[in-house]
Parts: sequence; C-alpha cells; structure tokens
Amino acid sequence: MIWFINNLSESYVNYATFDLEYINAPDSLRLADISKENVNVKLEAVGFQFLGFNLKNKTVVIDLSDVENEDSKFFIPHAVFRKQIESQLPSSMSLLEMDKDTLSFDFYRTENKKVKVKPRLRINLAQNYLLDGELLIEPDSIIITGPKDEIDSITEVRTIKQNLSDLTADFSKTLEVYRSPELKKTVFSTKTVQVSGAVARFSEKILEVPIKVVNEPKGMKVKIFPDKVSVVCKAKIDELKQLESSDFQVTADYGAVNKSDLNMLDLILAKKPKSIHSARLNENKVEFILTQKQ
Repeated sequence: MIWFINNLSESYVNYATFDLEYINAPDSLRLADISKENVNVKLEAVGFQFLGFNLKNKTVVIDLSDVENEDSKFFIPHAVFRKQIESQLPSSMSLLEMDKDTLSFDFYRTENKKVKVKPRLRINLAQNYLLDGELLIEPDSIIITGPKDEIDSITEVRTIKQNLSDLTADFSKTLEVYRSPELKKTVFSTKTVQVSGAVARFSEKILEVPIKVVNEPKGMKVKIFPDKVSVVCKAKIDELKQLESSDFQVTADYGAVNKSDLNMLDLILAKKPKSIHSARLNENKVEFILTQKQ
C-alpha cells in the first residue's frame, strides 16, 4: 500500500483523447460541419490526478465566439484552440503536446420568423355539453430559426394530431409541435404548446321573434304570413334564462326576392346575443303578398 501511494505521488506523462463540445456560435449562424470532433493530447500530472481524472470520457468545451473569418472560411487558430483546452485543465496538470491542426468550420446563415401555432385537436363533447369560448394556446406563436430557403414559405406550424372524447369538464393538454422532416436545419423555439378550453353544460330554448320586412317597394305594403318565426337558441342554462325575443332580430328582405319564387321571402337572423353558443331559425322562408298603401 505504501509503495502504491508513493508511486501515485510522482509525476507521470500520459496520453488521452478529449471529446470536443462547441458552444456560442456567432449570431445568425448555425454550425453545419466541423473539422474535428476530438483531439489527442499528451499530459503531465501526478498519479493521483490521473487516477481521479476520467481521461476516456473527458469533454472540453470550445467557445466559437473566438472563431475567425477569412474569405468566407471560419477557423480557430491552433494557439487559441490550445489555450481554451489548457484553461479547462486542473492548475497542476500540464498540457505537453496536442494535435497541431487548426479547427475549421462550415456555417450556414439563418433567419428568425415568428409564426402562429395551429392546434390539430379533435374535440368530441359529451351529450348536452359545449365548448365555452375559444381555445387558449400557450404560446400561440413560436420563433423558428433556419435558412431562408427552408422557412420562407412557412406561415404557421401545427401540432401533432390528438383526439379528446366525451368531454364534460374543462381541459388542458400538452401538444407536441409538428416539425417536418424537410426542415433539416430549422430550430423551433419550443417543442410543445399548452392547449386549454372551458366546457359547459347547455340546453335549448325556443323564442318567437317578430319578422321585420325591409326594402319595401315604394307605395306598396308587404304583408307576410306568419309575421313571427321560432328561433332555437343553444346556450348555458343561466344564459338561457335571461334571453328575450327583443335580443334577436329577424328580417325579410323584399329587395332580395327570388324571381323564381315570387310569393316567398328569405329570412335572415340579423341580430343575436354574442354570449350564446348558437341560434337558428326554425323556418327559412315566409309567404307574402303586396298591397297598396292607404
């Protein structure tokens, strides 16, 4: 044991291979190719350090902010390359030799673009339930970064398809943003978005709404039969209780009379409350006759 400890206290020279990790690429550029992924080195240190220093798995970081550019070629000189490695070694460990190659790189220029996220979420609500308001998407837009020829035509990104069935309560779902295999050099600012929605129980209510005739011919009176129409409303129960016929307006436009059907007028639901989910007319046409105004 004493012999072993004494030997570990002495200085030794050993060889190792360091894996290279590259960081801090210049703004608007992305690393496409590198000349070296690892470097062979010759080190001097006491045995204790070699024992605790994991040479086989050691990774050193190469800072690309030191990259130089000449005639569209990017490189880090050997002296700078060596200095970066030495700065990451323990102070008592010496770098005796290393590969003398200059590090060279290929970059491609990138652009940033902000695009909307469109969720591909199929929602099947349970009977008598509705989606209360719009879906909320967080974030609703992302930044894509890539070569101009890859991202120039992109106006939106979509999520992976997903189905939600028999919903009876509010929901929140994490969806993965779909990235086309063709976008080989494009990076998304986020890989997922959160989609949420409110679900409410609904019912229906039928209201009798008077029909208003518009664009009557001069000197004539348009008389319609019947003069009211049923409007079927779908909304949350507490909203239905507050609805009145005066909240709606149904019109019959004589100016749009169909010449092939001279005794019928089309009905239009011209006004309805924004708070309700939907409203529809039970009848879409009404009969009429023209009479002389008194």
